[in-house]
Amino acid sequence: MAMIKKPVTGMKDILPAEMRIRDYVTQLVKETYQTFGFTAIETPAVEHIENLLSKQGGENEKLIFKILKRGDKLVLDDKTREDDLADSGLRYDLTLPLSRFYAAHSAELPNPFKALQIGPVWRADRPQKGRFRQFVQCDIDILGDATNLAEIELITATTTLLARLDFKNFTVRINDRRILRAMALCSGFGEDDLDTVFIILDKMDKIGAEGVREELVSAGYDSGCIDRYLSLFREGANDASYLKSLSDELSEYLDGDCISGLCDIMESVEQVKNADFNVVFDPTLVRGMSYYTGTIFEITMDEFGSSVAGGGRYDEMIGKFTGSKVCACGFSIGFERIITILLDRDYQVPGSKEKYAFLIEKGASGDFTASVMQEAMRLREQGACVLVSMMNKNKKFQKEQLEKEGFSADNIREFYYSEFKR
Repeated sequence: MAMIKKPVTGMKDILPAEMRIRDYVTQLVKETYQTFGFTAIETPAVEHIENLLSKQGGENEKLIFKILKRGDKLVLDDKTREDDLADSGLRYDLTLPLSRFYAAHSAELPNPFKALQIGPVWRADRPQKGRFRQFVQCDIDILGDATNLAEIELITATTTLLARLDFKNFTVRINDRRILRAMALCSGFGEDDLDTVFIILDKMDKIGAEGVREELVSAGYDSGCIDRYLSLFREGANDASYLKSLSDELSEYLDGDCISGLCDIMESVEQVKNADFNVVFDPTLVRGMSYYTGTIFEITMDEFGSSVAGGGRYDEMIGKFTGSKVCACGFSIGFERIITILLDRDYQVPGSKEKYAFLIEKGASGDFTASVMQEAMRLREQGACVLVSMMNKNKKFQKEQLEKEGFSADNIREFYYSEFKR
């Protein structure tokens, strides 16, 4: 059987030019978030299948790469369902593993705990630009803080990172799952209708208000409910004043502290921000994960067709492990989407070490090679990057490839034995 050169569908090989950018972004992420007091942790790539199928991950639970039982545990004869064959799976995000981690180690951690986690996750999704079946997630979470300070810190840290990557004029969209629920209930929809209504509402940015109306009508909902619902989404209104105006209309279904808290988050972020972005209230923002319980947020950029970061408050997930409520809030940047944008921009990593390439004539003596290596070590001690390699027969092509790898023509040096003997 012939070996296959291409990676599995939805996975990708990463060439050196992209890897340099990925390494730089990863290091910048760590440096930036650590200045905000976040501490790096690591969790396993494999999780218990019971945790992965706990109805916390929404649609992602349909996309799990499951792992077969092994050895004596794998008995095929009496198994009638796929789930009977698996006892674990690859994680589909970093939030569920973090919740399990905190439940197991909370006694050893400070309170509140500010976690930073970077690592690969897997989803059996349909691949497209910026979306893969294996991809890196980069999360910051604050566990044990019920106040708005958690949201303010998360948004400020994430926007600071994006600014350090030269992103400007992006938008932080913010909403609250409790406001979503109140708007639907006060319009006349029932509790059992909410999931369907929110799925349709989530398409607002793609199909517009009329498209949402048509889909709600097609779903069989009362036209009066639909009209009242859509009247709450006032075109062009996205600031704190619009949010405050909803207080009276939603008062029967919503605690006033929810709206005042959201206003406080928006106003505080505006006052402390050190980057070029806008903060807007977006009542159509849904976020698909079922574990969100309160504030939700996303970051969008005009140059990319979808969000590049998202998160929110999930105050009930950790309690499913511990039996008691633990407040939690997190923000995740779309690492792969950020990398895609930077590659499209032909992004150059700033402050790279000066790079030299030493090409040695083949067949030379050991003393000659050692003298070249000594010169390379001298430059390395000064902080330079020095590649030492034998000279290929097609020297012109070899030098062209090196220039593509970031070695300037002036810093590609050729060493010949005949010159060494002089």
